[in-house]
Amino acid sequence: MFSLLHGLWNHVFSKTEFRVLILGVDKAGKTTLLEKLKSIYLKGEGLPHDRIGPTVGLNIGRIEDANVKLVFWDLGGQPGLRTIWEKYYDEAHAIVYVIDSASASTFEDAKSALEKVLRHEDLQEAPLLVFANKQDLPASVTEEELDRHLHLKEFDERPYMFVAGSAYDGEGEPWHSGKAAAL
Repeated sequence: MFSLLHGLWNHVFSKTEFRVLILGVDKAGKTTLLEKLKSIYLKGEGLPHDRIGPTVGLNIGRIEDANVKLVFWDLGGQPGLRTIWEKYYDEAHAIVYVIDSASASTFEDAKSALEKVLRHEDLQEAPLLVFANKQDLPASVTEEELDRHLHLKEFDERPYMFVAGSAYDGEGEPWHSGKAAAL
């Protein structure tokens, strides 16, 4: 009888958990995005911008709403730290890839790192959100310019969405999406 009640309790009050990787090259704004999400959905619990430093390893953020629990893994983007990304792939349900849209000098590195992530067999079914960050800066590029550098339209085989915005101020708009756009 106890196990039946325990199972019923868990079913009624359990939350589905999804693990989301936040990836991108160094200084793209991954941690700033995570902290902005936390401040919005956890009512001010995110770090202030002046306390955010480079990620060495991993930052974890948890957001719960209704029957869903999102666990964000923000992984460091320095070239030496990208080797640990693969350790998280098999448990990930989705990818948020952050690009510094105001730093054209990093586009080639960002493209290369993203291609490597998307080719990994553990992430073949994972939906993708590409976040073109730092749109609040004057040097940020448009969707068309970023597409020329990254060939964004090549993601037609997986659910994806592109959003241009600013993790700093929380502003942003979707550009376009492909397939089912299940994010």
